[in-house]
Formats: sequence, C-alpha cells, structure tokens
Amino acid sequence: MPAYDPQNVFAKILRGELPSYKVYETDKVFAFLDIMPRAPGHTLVIPKAPARNLLDAEPGDLAAVAEAAQKIAKAAMQVFGAEGVTIQQFNESAGGQVVFHLHVHVIPRKIGVPMKPPASEKEKPDVLADHAAKLAAALRS
Repeated sequence: MPAYDPQNVFAKILRGELPSYKVYETDKVFAFLDIMPRAPGHTLVIPKAPARNLLDAEPGDLAAVAEAAQKIAKAAMQVFGAEGVTIQQFNESAGGQVVFHLHVHVIPRKIGVPMKPPASEKEKPDVLADHAAKLAAALRS
C-alpha cells in the first residue's frame, strides 16, 4: 500500500491551509461539510492522526471516527429532517477512494429523494455555512 501523503486535501484542512465548514471536533477527530454534498448535511469525519484509510488506521483513531460518525448521524437526522442516513467509507482506488486520508461520509437521507452523483455540484457557500451552523449547534446541545 502506498504511504500516507501529508499534502492531501484533508491534511491541509486539518492544518488550516484550506478552509472548511466545521461541524464537530475532538482531540482525535474533525468533521466538516462536503462542499459537493450528495444531500443536505453531507458530512465528512476524519481522524486528526495521519491515516491513508481504514487499512492503516490505528484502532483507537478508527473507533473515534466511528463514534463521531454515529453522533453526527443522529444530529443530522434531526437537523435535516432525515428519515435515514447513508454511511460510506472507501479504501484505495479500487475501492473508490479519491482523497487518501481516512474519511467517513455521513449523508442524511429522505425517502424518495435520490442522492446527487458524487462530486457533481458545489453547494453555495451561504448554504454550507447555514447547514454547518445548524449541525454544529445540534452537536453542542
């Protein structure tokens, strides 16, 4: 397996070199909105520790990501009036991974509303800021 690249886009977000719409943070994880969401509230949960994907992540970091994904899923269902949630996680190119820093997609879903295709449409910044603020507030309560 190739080595972790510290210049990947999520590592740059963690270092503050690129902006993000943060919704949740602990000492082990960082969660932010996908700028090309497949549904409103589509959130990415990443470990702060360098990990290319699930295959090389430390178990404690992986557990922290899973715990945060569950917490975010519950809050996102409430905030976005979702009836379910899709959780996605990809490993290596053959598995569909595009950004090589471990991440979990948390996507709130409604019956009868299909997800947008991946990376198909950038959401407006004001919409993302509003969604991030609402989700972050729900996660604090």
